[in-house]
Amino acid sequence: MKYDMLLLRFGEFILKGKNRRRFEKSMKRHVMSKLIAYPEATLVEEYGRMYVGLGGHDHLAVIEDLRKIFGIVSISPVKVTASSLDEIVEASLDFMEELNPVEGTTFKVKARRVWKGFEHSSHEMNHLVGSPLLRRFQALKVDVRKPNIELKIEIREDQTYLFFESFTAVGGFPRGSNGKAMMLLSGGIDSPVAAWSSMKRGLELELVHFFSFPFTSQKAKDKVIDLARVLAGYSGEIKLHLVPFTEVQTSFTQIGQDKLIITLMRRSMLRIATMLAEREGALAIVSGDSLGQVASQTLGSMNVIGRATDLPLLRPLVMMDKSEIVKIAEEIGTYELSILPYEDCCTLFVPKSPATNPNLRIVEKIEASITDLSSLIENAVANTETITLGGSEQTQESSAIEEDWL
Repeated sequence: MKYDMLLLRFGEFILKGKNRRRFEKSMKRHVMSKLIAYPEATLVEEYGRMYVGLGGHDHLAVIEDLRKIFGIVSISPVKVTASSLDEIVEASLDFMEELNPVEGTTFKVKARRVWKGFEHSSHEMNHLVGSPLLRRFQALKVDVRKPNIELKIEIREDQTYLFFESFTAVGGFPRGSNGKAMMLLSGGIDSPVAAWSSMKRGLELELVHFFSFPFTSQKAKDKVIDLARVLAGYSGEIKLHLVPFTEVQTSFTQIGQDKLIITLMRRSMLRIATMLAEREGALAIVSGDSLGQVASQTLGSMNVIGRATDLPLLRPLVMMDKSEIVKIAEEIGTYELSILPYEDCCTLFVPKSPATNPNLRIVEKIEASITDLSSLIENAVANTETITLGGSEQTQESSAIEEDWL
């Protein structure tokens, strides 16, 4: 079926009072960035809605791109006709002809007279359109409660819109409408889901990934970049900070405290992420922790690890089961990448019996005994490589990483 435009419906942010206009501007920028791939498409704003003129482009292709935009809850393809009774009836008949209803198909007409100057009321239009449809298509039956086809008609002064389908979109808040945070991105299943969940709540994320060359491979790095690219498909553009973590990580293997390596390592990751957050203007750190899933995600471990930063530490998955997390990963397109067998630094040097209830005083004493730990952390930040991903673009902003790694 050939459609003329798309109707975009917004989510809960339309209720946010004075912030509404700011959220709508963010939505408009994100939609426009997606429409670059469709040069004939146009965008029209109305209160609480946006309309995309398709300009001849395939409606299903455009919907597939736009339905990933946070803040849009649903999309309907629309046919456009003139705002006169005869034109509306004729367009409705043509519309139903293309739908080709089979015997027993139920329907209803739901007209809405936005333009009050139109000569017929909404209730009258339901009958004035429904009756010709029943006469033309003998297979149709009226069902006002749960029809197979609900033909919606919006009558406006300049033109009238006809539609019946609704494609579900991701919903949530528009990109960046609730501030910026740094996301600790591993190559596993959980952290990409935590990133997606955070972006859905309106957070602009910059991703932070720690690698330990030569212990982790180029394939492990490529895997994380591919995960970030999937997330960029939802955010429009995303920064990925690749942090060289080898020297920091190996410093913990030389102190004879194997059970605390994971705790020490994750505290250093938080310190590095905090320094990057201060540099980039982020106000929080997000992790993929899920309570009780591994040793570093017990309540005792999370308490000691979280004290390494003064920034709010957000854990979107903290109360979710693994099966719930996997389901979302499959739906958003990160699962198959996440299960690729390429190790990241979080899986290196893991002891057989890691501490599940570390003592903060002991951990801080051990950190203080490593005389060059602060300088190792500062060097890791200074040598971080940053790339920007979005659509087909990838730009490298800075790099001080060994040529062998690249």
